[in-house]
Amino acid sequence: MKLSERDKAHVWHPFTQHKTAGDPLEIVKAEGVYLFDASGNSYIDANSSWWVNTHGHGHPYIGEALNKQFYTIDHTVFAGVTHPKAVELAERITERLPSHFQKVFFSDNGSTAVEIALKMVIQYWHNKGVDKHRFLAMNGSYHGDTFGAMSLGQRGYFNKPFEPYFFDADYIDFPTEENREEVLEKAEKLFRTGDFAGMIVEPMVQGAAGMRMYSSDFLDRLTRLAHDHGVLVIFDEVMTGFGRTGELFAMDHCNEKPDLTALSKGLTAGVMALGLTVTSDAIYEAFLAEETTKALLHGHSFTANPLACAVACANLDLFDRKETWKGIRNIVDWNENFATSLAKYSIIQNIRQQGTILAFDVFTGGDATYFSDIKTKAYEYFLKCGVLLRPLGNTLFVNPPYCINAEEYKKVQDAIEAFIQELG
Repeated sequence: MKLSERDKAHVWHPFTQHKTAGDPLEIVKAEGVYLFDASGNSYIDANSSWWVNTHGHGHPYIGEALNKQFYTIDHTVFAGVTHPKAVELAERITERLPSHFQKVFFSDNGSTAVEIALKMVIQYWHNKGVDKHRFLAMNGSYHGDTFGAMSLGQRGYFNKPFEPYFFDADYIDFPTEENREEVLEKAEKLFRTGDFAGMIVEPMVQGAAGMRMYSSDFLDRLTRLAHDHGVLVIFDEVMTGFGRTGELFAMDHCNEKPDLTALSKGLTAGVMALGLTVTSDAIYEAFLAEETTKALLHGHSFTANPLACAVACANLDLFDRKETWKGIRNIVDWNENFATSLAKYSIIQNIRQQGTILAFDVFTGGDATYFSDIKTKAYEYFLKCGVLLRPLGNTLFVNPPYCINAEEYKKVQDAIEAFIQELG
């Protein structure tokens, strides 16, 4: 029996309508920028397998670290226990973040890293005896699929069945050149109520909303407003972290820094499940008391899994290498050149680029949302060209592993331009 048939018998896939979906792509091997299917076809992983793969698949240095750690400590409970790789990772992450980030809480994915950040903010004010409960988020946000994260994400679309169970939140519009002063005025008006415990944003790039981008200048002004009114700020760097914006973290583009940040995806080079919520000593100290109930009573069975921590440390080793940043700079340059080439097509609009991410919208009439049929047409077309891309509705984007070379990038570009020309 084919792998896809066995899959259909038992597997429920994410973000998939199984009534109408075709057979899943049978990937049996991954190496470098390539994924290989059961028929021997190869595909350039142009979206880094949901934006997680930083250095290419099967990187030998990552594999060596994973193998070595397996024979040292594979797993241990983390409540009341520590181990070398967890401590090393916490030290090295805080060294790379702004100096006030000193405390690291471990979890297992981006949604839970965000969820923990929300719980930290809520309990911080509770422990201090301050009555602040409201949160501010941005329209179009995606922060994950757990209930707290969904409560601060875009309403409707994926989340409509669950909305009766969300906690209330306030939203500002996504900032553009035309509306950003009004957006800031609304944020300040809300903050002046004194009711806001926290604010969460995807810094500079909203991923699932279609790689929508806004400036670090706006983010600085918004963060400063929040801090001026005693509001704790969370940067959800699950997608933007680890080089995607051209710096190690999106906050590195900013003068105003957040109070908490959520990290995952590129944290382990796309190899292991791991999330981090990082914050300051000032926030941590609000949880110190004689009463156990004032502690952050949260955890996961695989908290600080030693294998995942070892892989994350190896990933940071690779980010210390000059060739990694040379690869990032190459992609930035290729994206800029490709953006110029795309500008000649009349059906292409809103071309935007930030670091290794290049995105643009395709308009041919009809639905221009996540549910646009452009997504299905493009996905199938690119597979025939040997490229794996997952468009976000009518938004196409390129966000490859940093080891992609010029020839491989050109193949992606040629496939996209051929698709555009076929659409007319």
